[in-house]
Parts: sequence; C-alpha cells; structure tokens
Amino acid sequence: MYLDKILAQHREVASQDARSLSELIETARRIGSSRGFADRLAVDSQDSLAVIAEIKRRSPSRGVLGEDLKPDLIARDYQSAGASCISVLTDSDFFGGSVEDLQHARKATELPVLRKDFTVSLQDICDAKIMGADCILLIVAALTKSELLDFHQFAKELGLDVLVEIHDEPELEIAIEIESELVGVNQRDLKTFEVDQKRAVRMAAKIPSGVLRVAESGVRTRSDAQQLRDAGYDAILVGETLVTSADITKTLSELRV
Repeated sequence: MYLDKILAQHREVASQDARSLSELIETARRIGSSRGFADRLAVDSQDSLAVIAEIKRRSPSRGVLGEDLKPDLIARDYQSAGASCISVLTDSDFFGGSVEDLQHARKATELPVLRKDFTVSLQDICDAKIMGADCILLIVAALTKSELLDFHQFAKELGLDVLVEIHDEPELEIAIEIESELVGVNQRDLKTFEVDQKRAVRMAAKIPSGVLRVAESGVRTRSDAQQLRDAGYDAILVGETLVTSADITKTLSELRV
C-alpha cells in the first residue's frame, strides 16, 4: 500500500529527529507573516474556480512527470496563467521533491505556497514555516485524531493555513470536529492510488457552508472543473495535468471556469 509505505518512512525519519523542538519553534516564530493561502482562495473563488497549481516531479503511480522541471520557471508560468496558489511536493524519496523546490517557487512569485508533504510531527510543521510555506497539508487518513487536533492548532499558532485532506464521510466528520476551515477532498485512493472522479461531487454537499472546499486529483479537463464548480467547490488542486501539459498557460486557463 502506497500510503503505508510512505508514512512508515516519514515516521522513521521523525523518530530519529534529535533537533530541539523549542529551538525550532523559536526560529519558526521569527519568520515573517504568511501570504494568506486560504484568504487568496476565498477571494479568487468569488469570480471563478480557483486553481492551486502543483509542482510535482514524479509520483509512485505514474513515475516521472517532470524530473527536470525548473520550479522557478513553472511557478512563474502558473502565476501568469492565473493560478491562485502553488502547491509544491517536498517529499524526495517518493515524489522527487525538495525543500529547495518550494523555496525557488515561492521566491519566483507572489503567490501563497502549500508545502505538499506527509506531516507527521510538530518538527515538520516548524520546518514548513521556516522554509517559507504559507500552508501545510494534514491527511486525516495518515494521522490519529489527537495528532490532527494538535497539529492543526500548532500550525495555526505559527500563522500557517492548514489544508485538511479527506476521502469519505467519517474523515469529514473528523475534519469538522477539529474546526477545519479549508477541506480538500482527494479523489485518489492513497492506498491504491486509483482515482474516483465522482468522489468529490458526492462529498461536496456534505461539507458545511463556511468551509472552503478544494477538490484534489483527477481534474484533467474543463468539463471536470465545471462539474466541480457546479457541485460547490471553491478550488481545485491540479498537478499531473499541468506538469505534463505542452501548454501550461492554455491548460490552466481552461480549468478556471
């Protein structure tokens, strides 16, 4: 199972992290204010479906997508094409990403940036703030309820937005319980990596009003985007479709329905 393997590796790394948490927190708190990831989505989604454009070198299921991509250049392309925010994979072992990818992308644009990774510790959250991320990802399927609550509160205290990722109704209940303001429905099963393009549509109406709704994975065409907009989504997170596109500007523009 992809998720189990990835999480085992991340938790092993976290267990060997001997850095002082208090020192990391102190460093993270000295970092300037974030760019407002959720605020940007809220504003942009008033007029059209907001797009979180992802920088992703490879995936466990698809293999190489853009191994030699230049994060600064693709980030500029995303911004000029109308992306609202940028997502950057920083996992190196499974997705070929890096901290440097995020830093280069953020420096090249004015857009808020999500650190897309498998957060399993408070140190991970401090690292996200220190590297310049404006938002982190918490995956309900990957964490205990106690971890979700602690990590969510801690990230907010550091001034980070939090995208809480769910797959089904029980996970949505947990997201609501921890008072998530930004919920992402991942249409990809993280155990098999199969995509169910109808999952987000099914889940949309069950997400409370006042919560920003993001549909993740499997968004390939303008028709896909329109269906999600009609279902009530504020934003979509798109990776593979963009990084493999021959014309990023055209593809991204078509998704902004």
